[in-house]
Amino acid sequence: MAKCEICGKGVGFGIKVSHSHRRSNRMWKPNVKRVKAMVNGTPRRLYACTRCLRSDKVTRAI
Repeated sequence: MAKCEICGKGVGFGIKVSHSHRRSNRMWKPNVKRVKAMVNGTPRRLYACTRCLRSDKVTRAI
């Protein structure tokens, strides 16, 4: 679910490093919202990241 259907942005993986330098895996999830948008002239629910919403890559349906 944590994937934008507009730009394809998904989770990113890395390593969390504590103060004592113990390392463990972690992931960063994108800020994805479920919005009602116009797709090919018809309203449809899809998942879009907030960067796509902010940059007007998504035309919102009312």
